[in-house]
Amino acid sequence: MWVNQIILAVIGISGGLVVAGGLFAFIIGLGIAADFADRTNTADRILLYEDCVALGGIAGNLVFVFQIHIPYGAWLLPVFGTLSGVFVGCWAMALAEILNLFPIFLRRLKIVRYISIFILSIAIGKGIGSFLFFYKGW
Repeated sequence: MWVNQIILAVIGISGGLVVAGGLFAFIIGLGIAADFADRTNTADRILLYEDCVALGGIAGNLVFVFQIHIPYGAWLLPVFGTLSGVFVGCWAMALAEILNLFPIFLRRLKIVRYISIFILSIAIGKGIGSFLFFYKGW
């Protein structure tokens, strides 16, 4: 009986490692870490960025799966939420950049002159929507 449990554990851990490795490779392949390094003039630390992405994913999964209690979690929650929002926003922008979404969209609508206002409006709308969702619990 315990042999079946060990085999299931090995299969589950192996599957999780493959999926997580694929996700981290996808994130790195999109160039999010390279974009951060380029914009902050820290290209010599690109491996550190990539390691932090992987370690953050691993730590988040461990906390979620094993339901680890984090002391002062209520104080850390806004920080975590903000950093998670920045990460998801950068990921979405990287996907849009890869697909050349914005140049095509802006050229067709002829709003190239107002691109900064357009992007700022998206960010403000996303922020207000997230705030209402999490504050009101909708």
